[in-house]
Amino acid sequence: MPLTLTKAEARRFMLLKQGLIGDYIFEGRAGALEFVSQAGCVQFDPINICGRSPELALLSRVKNVKKDDLFALLYEDRALIDYYDKELSIVNTRDWPCFSRTREIYRSRVRSKAEIEPVADMIKSFIRERGPVCSGDLDFNDRVDWYWSKTRLSRAALEAMYFCGDLVVHHKKGAKKYYDLAESHIPADLLSMSDPNSSEDSYFDWNLLRRIGAVGLLWNRASYALLGIQNFKAENRNNAFLRLAQQGEITEIAIEGIKHPFFCKTDDLPLLDRAAKNEVLKGRTEFIAPLDSFIWDRKLIRALFDFDYSWEIYTPAAKRVYGYYTVPILFGERFVGRIEPVVDRRENRLFVKGLWLEEGVKPTGRLSDGIRNALRRLAKFNGCGEAADIYL
Repeated sequence: MPLTLTKAEARRFMLLKQGLIGDYIFEGRAGALEFVSQAGCVQFDPINICGRSPELALLSRVKNVKKDDLFALLYEDRALIDYYDKELSIVNTRDWPCFSRTREIYRSRVRSKAEIEPVADMIKSFIRERGPVCSGDLDFNDRVDWYWSKTRLSRAALEAMYFCGDLVVHHKKGAKKYYDLAESHIPADLLSMSDPNSSEDSYFDWNLLRRIGAVGLLWNRASYALLGIQNFKAENRNNAFLRLAQQGEITEIAIEGIKHPFFCKTDDLPLLDRAAKNEVLKGRTEFIAPLDSFIWDRKLIRALFDFDYSWEIYTPAAKRVYGYYTVPILFGERFVGRIEPVVDRRENRLFVKGLWLEEGVKPTGRLSDGIRNALRRLAKFNGCGEAADIYL
């Protein structure tokens, strides 16, 4: 028989797993690395309204984190690496061998392969002589088919070589990527290591276990939390859940009032026991990043937290219900609304463009104080002025 939880216990378990309730369990640059390693991947987006999505994910969990900590982990320490996992993501460098299958798929199917292959060796030689390059440094100006639209051969070739593992992102300036040879930054033992997932089934199992760990609780349904797993169709998903359960890697959970079964990593059962106790945990007020792993599955969040969140950044302005870059407000163990903080970089200020509380949520002094404190931390994180420059 599966374990049974109330919705309140399930919510508390997820918050404990995510490090979003009680005392902070992650701290500083080391804590940022620990969180990314726990999540498996942190989804990336280049849009920077009040901090990029992965930076906001760290800010909500990691005590004393600085905005440049993520840059340092990626491009100085090389403990993390940019790669496509759940769409464009940041992953632990040690997981490089596990993406062998993904790189092989790109090598065989990359778009405009016939045009890219003749220039690949020239680009490698250019990088060996000159160092990291962006597409503007190369003079391959023919237009070729690419995934979104036609683009310069320089850009397509660099991105294709990155997908295939010949290159890595050396650093970024804003949204511009500079590439270098993978062999210069990936440890030789990782570069030479064979794929630890020797079969497609083991590849599915590894990915599914990671994604369950990233969210905390996951159900066996079509889910945005499972995007990016190659060929992971319904039959493969069902079989992977079954295999992991039979192997004891995951445990089935029934949640009162929800017909679909959930699963957590078996290693997390002690945390689940803690969530079921009447322990008094310190509630925090945190802004949750729009692409945070915690809310990857919007339907799951709606079912467990009674909160319906949609990121309206790609919604035409006339059709938006809220704002361009709104983020959920977590207050203790519930979502109480959403807020649209914007950094004015000319004025060096953080201001609030909009604040929407959920129906029935009262703007108490405690809630107002929590939001103000979260805004102060966000302002400091972005290098803005002090509290006097925050308008609520």
